[in-house]
Amino acid sequence: MLSPTAVMYEDEVRRIQEVADQLAVDSRARTILVVDKNGQLIAAAGNAHELDTTSLSSLVAGNVAATGGIAKLIEEEEFTGQFHEGKGISVHLSIVARRIILVVLFDKNTTHGLVRLRVRKAIEQLEKIFAEMAQRPQQPQVNVFAEITDADIDNLFND
Repeated sequence: MLSPTAVMYEDEVRRIQEVADQLAVDSRARTILVVDKNGQLIAAAGNAHELDTTSLSSLVAGNVAATGGIAKLIEEEEFTGQFHEGKGISVHLSIVARRIILVVLFDKNTTHGLVRLRVRKAIEQLEKIFAEMAQRPQQPQVNVFAEITDADIDNLFND
């Protein structure tokens, strides 16, 4: 599983973006978002520029967290997929690598069946990317506060 503090390098973000772009084309979806479970947008494709992706990413993460609570109450580990049907736009959510949410917004120009089919392929590709990230040796985090003493803090506020 991907560490919550994992760092994504430019190449990994580019590969994730390519998967999102291809999914938008293959599924004929309006918008694709790749969001972490903390609500941070990782990649967006399609008509994402027309949306408030920051708010949508946060709300999607909250929705997944809430349904995770429902899953636990009924003794399920997690719901790996969700579907919300609207009059004009529908939403398909999938959990990838237990850490990432793949969001597909689509309208009447496609079908839920086609979206599900294309999402399966995208999930395989994304899981490979995130598995590689998890296997990569993590760089030790430098503690920037290690050299600060109590005297330094006192001097900071006594000037």
